[in-house]
Amino acid sequence: MDEELRSLTERLRQESHGTAAYDRLLATDDHDELADVLTAPGQPLWARELAAFRLGLAGDRRAFESLVLLLNHRDPPRCASAAHALARLGDPRTARAAAALATNELRVAYALHPVRLLAALRAPESVPALITTLERRLRPHDPYRRVALACVEGLGVLGDGRARRVLNEALAHPALAEAAVHALARIPQQRGVR
Repeated sequence: MDEELRSLTERLRQESHGTAAYDRLLATDDHDELADVLTAPGQPLWARELAAFRLGLAGDRRAFESLVLLLNHRDPPRCASAAHALARLGDPRTARAAAALATNELRVAYALHPVRLLAALRAPESVPALITTLERRLRPHDPYRRVALACVEGLGVLGDGRARRVLNEALAHPALAEAAVHALARIPQQRGVR
């Protein structure tokens, strides 16, 4: 069993108190039944999350909107599960949505998982969004160091030369310096530069 699925099922089993509805949603292979949970009124959050996660892993794009909402949730385990499912969903809207969430200063406290998702997606939106988010985190006394660190690490994974300037700026921040050194080392040297 996928580790993220195992973690999600254990957490949601507790939230649902192990009800028959939980067992049915976990066992069903009927994508229409799962999709109905996403639109039916009065469904508990655990049921919507389980249905969206399972549809996302199956590549069913009906899960997209629910997964994006969960990616921006205040509860980090929900964000992590949504990011995992969105990375596997294969919906072309995912990178644009993750970039919008990562760069939204009003929701920066919840940007960690969108930032990590952008690095995993390697989409055209990834590098510009991570650069923008990191630039904002380099302000004095910024409280979102985990988001900044995720940006630095993500930019290293992406290895795009456009990130060189902001990663050099990150070297001046003790909490980011080591990761910035590693990220810069992963960016290919420009021709003619030694």
